[in-house]
Amino acid sequence: MTFLLRVLLVCSVAVLSPLMTRSTMAQDMLDVWIGTGGGPAKGIYHATLNTKSGMLSDTTLAAEIKSPGFLAMHPKGTHLYAVGSLDEPCVAAYRISGKLKDAKLTFLNSVPIGDGGAAHIAVDPTGSMILTAQYGGGSTAAFKLNEDGSVKERTALVDHVDETKKSHAHWAGFSPDNRFGFVPDLGFDKVIIYKVDPKTATINPHGAGILPPGAGPRHMKFHTTGKWAYVLHEHDLAVTVYDYDAKAGTMKAKQTILTVPKDELDDLKAKSCSEIRVHPSGKFVYAANRGHDTITAFRVNQETGELSEIEREHVRGATPRNFNLDPSGKWLIAAGQQSHNLAVFEVNQETGELIYNVSNVLSPAPICVLFQHE
Repeated sequence: MTFLLRVLLVCSVAVLSPLMTRSTMAQDMLDVWIGTGGGPAKGIYHATLNTKSGMLSDTTLAAEIKSPGFLAMHPKGTHLYAVGSLDEPCVAAYRISGKLKDAKLTFLNSVPIGDGGAAHIAVDPTGSMILTAQYGGGSTAAFKLNEDGSVKERTALVDHVDETKKSHAHWAGFSPDNRFGFVPDLGFDKVIIYKVDPKTATINPHGAGILPPGAGPRHMKFHTTGKWAYVLHEHDLAVTVYDYDAKAGTMKAKQTILTVPKDELDDLKAKSCSEIRVHPSGKFVYAANRGHDTITAFRVNQETGELSEIEREHVRGATPRNFNLDPSGKWLIAAGQQSHNLAVFEVNQETGELIYNVSNVLSPAPICVLFQHE
């Protein structure tokens, strides 16, 4: 190799190396969107997670909106939706542009819910419709999405009616095959099931999954196989496991297991479950316990879907209103609503145990942590 060629090669590597380093670093980072509720929070916040080290960046305000408690993402990752208040309770749509430190939300439009504020929001797997659950009003609403990601209109508002109980719809989501919608109703001790038509964004009552009296169903998730569903009890801190018949759209309870032993709750004035997640591997399930301020890890029996306890890990904060697993399942971020913080834990991929990563950042009143479409 001639001297000139060697000089050119060295110069090329010197120029390209920083670019390659920056590109590699960018590949190791994830956007994290944070919904908030009350206190000093001003709207939707944004942070980044380093997927190699598990370190979380400081949070920054991405969009101002009153109490954007829960967020949902379009399956293409191009739009973000929030249930909050802009003059009145609404579903608000934002376009996502840029990534990581350059990530930005641009407001598109909002559509009133029509029955007070919503406790939860979900976008169907095709990006055609939205479901919301109204805790105070006791109803489920459906919305049609435009091709540009904005909200076209509300297509349905269905009141949950029971002559003896007050409805508190608390979560909304879709079956893996997108044929049914599910809304746990804390007041009814039922999971209300709807037949959904994503093309028209319409819903029709289809039945219910039954829980033990006084359970107070809050959130639910499907197993990665779609064969089982896990419903979290807010009131008695437990999880009920269901066999799910995808063809019929029905749920049959098979196991109920506590997230915290009752004797550990005796001295707590306030205690309740808040969120449940299934690990991407399908091997583990996690549930958050407010008051006790822990996350319970369960192992999933791969033959039956039933759960057995692994451990309970303190969240390094107060009142874990929400938590989420990154898409790889390596990291878990716990949101302390009253401690105004986000704490990161590494997930042991073999045992399911949580290991505190000593990454803990301030975040005002976080109640939703979102990485991607769910």
